[in-house]
Amino acid sequence: QVQLVESGGGLVQAGGSLRLSCAASGSIFSINAMGWYRQAPGKQRDMVATITTGGSTKYADSVKGRFTISRDNAKNTVYLQMNSLKPEDTAVYYCAADPWGLGPPPRADYWGQGTQVTVSS
Repeated sequence: QVQLVESGGGLVQAGGSLRLSCAASGSIFSINAMGWYRQAPGKQRDMVATITTGGSTKYADSVKGRFTISRDNAKNTVYLQMNSLKPEDTAVYYCAADPWGLGPPPRADYWGQGTQVTVSS
């Protein structure tokens, strides 16, 4: 089993920045991919960004150039640096981890509890 704990959400004005963190514990040796998904009220959960152990990344088109995902394997932590935030980025952000890979469909073996990000206009 793997446990994921997110932190770093909050309220920010449009154009501002936030950094999310996700710390993994447990059977972390089994994990290859980690990433972030988000879900706004009444909408489906969508991929934001993912990263593998080797450092390969994927981003949703809507966040390319504004968000950066990174991973500290020594700390078993993945980060999401979010710049130039927009009101449409408002959502609950979930950390995910999987032994194989992560992609646009929100399928992962492990999920965090979620952290709220609210961007005011």
